[in-house]
Formats: sequence, C-alpha cells, structure tokens
Amino acid sequence: MSHKVTTHWKGNLQFESDNPNGKTVLIDTSPEHGGHNSGLGPKAMMLSALAGCSGLDVVSILDKMKVKISDFRMDTYGELTDEHPKYYKKVSIEYHFYGEDLNKSKIKKAVDLSIEKYCGVMEMFRRFAEIETSIHLHN
Repeated sequence: MSHKVTTHWKGNLQFESDNPNGKTVLIDTSPEHGGHNSGLGPKAMMLSALAGCSGLDVVSILDKMKVKISDFRMDTYGELTDEHPKYYKKVSIEYHFYGEDLNKSKIKKAVDLSIEKYCGVMEMFRRFAEIETSIHLHN
C-alpha cells in the first residue's frame, strides 16, 4: 500500500498539503525564518503525527477492552540536533489519562501495544531517535 500527498506552494513560505482522504493542512514557518506562522511547522507536525498515530491505537484498544476514560491527551517533546540537517534525536511522549477508577493495567497494556506493535509512525521514529514514554493517571 502506498500513499500520495500533494503539497502546493501558496506564496511566501506557505504550503498546503493534502491527505489521501482529501483533508488539507497548511504548512508555514516562523517570522524569524521568513514565514507568518499561518500553518503548522514541518518538524512539529511530525510530533503531531507520532502522537496521533499512537493515540488512535490507544483509544481503539481501550474501547475494545471496554475501558472508560473521560479525557486523554499526549504531550510530545522533541529534542533537535545542534547541527544541520536538524532532526529529532530524542523524543518523549507523556500519555495523560483522566477519569474515575482508571484501570492502570489495561491502560498500560493499551499504550504498550501501540508503542511496541501497532504504531507505524513510532517505528519510523525509532530509526533515528531515542524514544521515552510515560503514563500519567489523573483520577
């Protein structure tokens, strides 16, 4: 299976990129690099893709396990190399779960399954970055 994404220059340093499902996203850079912050930065978007991929897995797995949560968020941090081309050498993902009587063992299992088995973006990141994960329960 392959994906095709078309990324079209919209002027200055802004681009619009589509998705195989037809949705689009704006890409831009900060004013200090000549942009207008009118879209997502490419590197930060990689962190969003990583969290989104793992989050989709976790929510789907918890649903199958009949585990109820009231809220869920991931804080993802990327540490860039000092030299060009700058890339993420270390990435840390904090999984935050909110709810009453959270089932710690099932939540851990869902996160572990995503990290170790299902999340393809996580596997791609492993090729170039050290990855740390942590789970935080908020009852």
